[in-house]
Formats: sequence, structure tokens, C-alpha cells
Amino acid sequence: MQTTERAQPATGSVPRPRASRRSGGRGGGGSAGLVVYALTLLVLVASGSAPSPLYPIYQEEWSLSPLALTVVFAVYVAGLLATLLTAGRLSDHVGRRPLVLAGLAVSVSAMLVFSVATGDLALVVARVLQGLAIGLATGALGAGMIDHQPASRPALAAFLNGVTPPVALTVGALTSGLLVEFGPLPERLVFLVLAAAMVACGVAVAFVPERVPRASGALRSLVPTVTVPGEARRVFVAVVGCMIASWGLGGMFLAFAGTILRTTFDVSSPALTGAAIALFTGSGALTGLAIQRVDAAKALRVGVVALVVGPIGIVAALWTASVPLFVVAAVVGGVGFGAGFQAALRLVLAEAPVDARAGVLSSVYVASYLAFGVPSVLAGVFVPVDGLDAVLSAYGAFVVLAAVVAAVLQRVARRARLAELRADAVDAEHRRRGAGARAGQA
Repeated sequence: MQTTERAQPATGSVPRPRASRRSGGRGGGGSAGLVVYALTLLVLVASGSAPSPLYPIYQEEWSLSPLALTVVFAVYVAGLLATLLTAGRLSDHVGRRPLVLAGLAVSVSAMLVFSVATGDLALVVARVLQGLAIGLATGALGAGMIDHQPASRPALAAFLNGVTPPVALTVGALTSGLLVEFGPLPERLVFLVLAAAMVACGVAVAFVPERVPRASGALRSLVPTVTVPGEARRVFVAVVGCMIASWGLGGMFLAFAGTILRTTFDVSSPALTGAAIALFTGSGALTGLAIQRVDAAKALRVGVVALVVGPIGIVAALWTASVPLFVVAAVVGGVGFGAGFQAALRLVLAEAPVDARAGVLSSVYVASYLAFGVPSVLAGVFVPVDGLDAVLSAYGAFVVLAAVVAAVLQRVARRARLAELRADAVDAEHRRRGAGARAGQA
């Protein structure tokens, strides 16, 4: 599917963002702001995966039931979606920096609650705060990166928006697993380190110039909504299935990697749990780096194939208890996670108006985090009843179905777009001939 502007229909690259009266088309001179926002997004998203290697420890020390862990995961997603739906467009009215700073403040509070947690209630409070913080800041950070990208590199922010989440999840899970296994204060240190990193990010963000002037409608923007402007809506519909498959598979790995290792492969090491998650998300991050100059439509096709093959391999590894197959499937699934989400995001952002960037990004993340959270929560409810292998088989089938639907919609949309281009060319030729005939008669 081609989503570039009409003047360049044959390319699959991301064009320069359209200028608007708010931004004035400014892009140069803001590379430092882009770096600060990218690093802040990395730290915040990394904090989301940091608790994963600790879940088996919490479950053993506090005698948590699978349902309790499911609730802990569910409230995180609920808090995140609540702020994405209400405050997702707010930074288009009040600026990026206030939302980012507020999100960092709430996230530091969450890290401190994690660091003193002694039971499931504290975990629930910490995860709610964490979800609220990441939902509050995500759209503003993504849009802020676009605001500050160099004019000479118009696709850089879209690339960073796509590649930063898998890199962050890799860093969070791997660092957490290593600190829990080998560091002092195993259940606290990782959260104190993250809190310190968030404070440092907040200081840096305070010095980033604001590129979005205040505009009316801030209170109205808080009405819960998912908005994708007409320019980007058709592309969004065509690729959203790939985002759902990508983040659905990501949720499966983050929620169940520790359980799979412990119950299927008899491995209970926090470091190895973090390494397993990092294998998946790291493959996604490396894939994002590899495809940054590849046509987005072609990269999306790679992602779809990997999102079909990866889950099938993971389910097969569960039923056969094969560690090598699980490792290979994790890598393949990670490729799908990275390529599927980043390519879809590039296609959508290519059509997003400048003054609706935060809203578009928030809509992307609403769809992504719904896919990340809802299937994992449902799986957590049914695992005690139906067993891990059966439930994750159904989960894998959902991911495969979403990827296949995305492939079909992408193909249909691409054909429709080509038909539009042919029709436009025919109309232009008719107008040219008509103008020539009138000129001859004159």
C-alpha cells in the first residue's frame, strides 16, 4: 500500500511531514530535543517490562495466585488505556513538555511503590500508576520527536517511534533480570535505578524548547475518543491488524515468558527470564534497525510472514518441550514484532497531519496496548482452568489470524490505491486533451 503524497506515488518511503499553521513546518535545529524525547520514551517503556522477571519471585514469596498476577497485569493496561483515551490529544493543545513531565513524575512514584512493595496490593497500586504515567507521556513523546526531527531527515522520528519500544522492552527485561539475579536488593534495586533515570530525564526535558504553542480546546480534547484524521484513516484501517498482531505477541511473551520457562522447561532463573524476553524484543529492535531504509510496504510483508510463523513455532515448542525450537520461534516472532509495528507506524505517520500527530500516535498506541493487554488478561484467567499449552495455543491462533487479516486488508487497500492513481491519471489526461481542443478552436 502506498501512502506517500500524490506527487510521489511510486515510493514507499515516508515523506516530510506536512506543515501547518502551528508548527510553521519547523524541523531543523532540534536534534537535541529529539534525542531527549527518544531516551525518555526508552526509559518509560523499559520500566513497563522491568517487573516481568520478578513475577515468578513475587508468586513464590507472596503465594500469589495466577489470577492475582492477571489482575496486576490488567490494571496496568487499564491505567495506560485510560490516559491514552483521555489525554492522548492533550499535548496538541498544551504542548509536549507538560505532559511528559507529568508522566515522569507519576512514573517515579510508581517506581518507589514497587521498591517498597510487600504484597499484591502494592503491586496493583504501582502498576496502575505505571500505566497512567506511560499512557500520559507516550503520545506527547512520540509527537515531540516528530516536532524536533532535523528537516534533512524527515523519516527519523517515525523510525525512532517504531524502534524505541522494542529496544526499551529489551533493556528493561534484561537489566531487571540481571539485577534481580546478581545485584544487591534484588526486589528493589532495578526500580530505584529506573527512578533515578526518570529524574535525570525530567531535568533534560525541562530544557527542551516547546514547539507546540498553546491552543484552545484542551478541555474538549479530554473527552475519551480515538481519532484518526481522514488523511490517515484508510491507511490505519489497512495496517492496524499488523499492529494488533505485533503487540498481541509482545504481550504473550512479557506476560508468560517466566511461566513458560518454569513450567515447560523447568527454568526459574530471573536472568534467563529476562534473557528470553530480551531475545524476543531484541530481535524486534534489530529488525527495526535493519528495515529503516526498506520500503515500508515491503517491510510490512516481512512482518506479516514472521507474525504467522513465529507464534506457530512457539506453540509447537510448548507442546514438544523443545528449547531450540522455542529459541528460534522467539527470534522469528521478534522479527515480526519489530517489522510489523514499525512498518505499519511509518505508513500511518506518512499521512498524519502535523497538528494531529499526538492524537494519531495515541490512537496507534490504544490499538497496540489493547492487543498487548486484553488477550494476556484473558489468557491469565483461563490458564488455571484449561492449562498453559491449550490457552497459549488459542492465543497464538489469535495473533496469526490478526496478521492474516492485516495482509488481506493491505492487499485490498493497495489495489484500491492503484486504481485511484490510474483514475487520476486518466482524468488528468482528459483535462489536458480538453484544454488542447479548446485552445485549437480559439
